[in-house]
Amino acid sequence: MDKVVKSDAEWRAQLSDLAYEVTRHHGTERAGSHEGFPKVPGTYHCICCDAPLFDQDTKFESYCGWPSFTSAKEDGPVGYTEDTRYNMRRTEVHCTRCDAHLGHVFPDGPPPTGLRYCINGVALRFVPE
Repeated sequence: MDKVVKSDAEWRAQLSDLAYEVTRHHGTERAGSHEGFPKVPGTYHCICCDAPLFDQDTKFESYCGWPSFTSAKEDGPVGYTEDTRYNMRRTEVHCTRCDAHLGHVFPDGPPPTGLRYCINGVALRFVPE
């Protein structure tokens, strides 16, 4: 996939205020504030560049207040960086196609991966099959 680069003004025009804050400035939506996604087969795409990131069959209920997944799409543009903000050491998850902040990944998820991708719902767009 080609890299998506836009000006700050273009991102502001495309995104809601909250999606802009989360994806472009590493914000976080309030836990439990995002409406649930449908429980039908489909794919979760980046709200900024529409890249496919997560499959519905990897989504699970973690009760953390944000959509959670056990893995990213194998061929999806998901990248990782160390996040040491707020005196914590976490692994940030971002879209490598457009550099959107998505959330974080933690090593406390269920099998088969043992991972919990804790993703801001406002950073995702669900596309049913």
